[in-house]
Amino acid sequence: MTTTQPPAAERSARAHSFNAAAAQYAANRPSYPPALFDTIEKTAGRSLSGARVVDVGAGTGIATALLHARGAKVLAIEPGEGMAAEFRRGNPDIPLLRADGDALPLADATADFLTYAQAWHWTDTARSVPEALRVLRPGGALALWWNTDAFDIEWIARAAEREGRFFGFDPAERYAKADERLDLADPSGRLDFTRHKIRWSRRVTLDTHLANIGSHSLFLVLDEPRRTAFLDEERGHLLKVFPDGVVEETYDVLLLVARKG
Repeated sequence: MTTTQPPAAERSARAHSFNAAAAQYAANRPSYPPALFDTIEKTAGRSLSGARVVDVGAGTGIATALLHARGAKVLAIEPGEGMAAEFRRGNPDIPLLRADGDALPLADATADFLTYAQAWHWTDTARSVPEALRVLRPGGALALWWNTDAFDIEWIARAAEREGRFFGFDPAERYAKADERLDLADPSGRLDFTRHKIRWSRRVTLDTHLANIGSHSLFLVLDEPRRTAFLDEERGHLLKVFPDGVVEETYDVLLLVARKG
């Protein structure tokens, strides 16, 4: 979750950029650990198994498939054409509707859980908060989460500094306080969020790591020569840290859960 919102035109371009890179996104983005879903269940006070779950901003279905595997009755919501097509290729048995969190095509009080994996920050909270409260059943839960980089690990902090210099932002300002800014999740104050942080890691090839970086919207909207130049230079930096070409990515999942009374 970023601490500031980009201008509307840039925000729209970045949101739509994923559609042309959906296959790259599906193949290289990190998943989520089982502890995340255990924590959601504990905080919500009920199991995902058998629950009616609406996964909004489902993208290519990384989180949706995990919710389905937990036994949830999942409906995916995804606005992007390219992302939706990739979702259907990978998850043909999970229903999907083309819509977004600002106007959910669902009846009142029909969901036990609303989930947003890496997606809530693309919504207009003036609309998505009332929509969440409308669609959730009494006692239902809204769960928002983001994989955030573990900046206490030196190589990750240095990589963030290089990215910050390239794009012209201060990584400490942009990222370090992000997990404390609960006001951005609901500026209206209508939701009472419980905050959790869950650390996990994965080992991937350097090619996968760089493709993951390149699937982020900041890079997707760049012209190809600049994007390629940055990633080529980053490869050189990372080979000094991981000479065998295997990168251990470490994440802190920021999880926010709010129950509807």
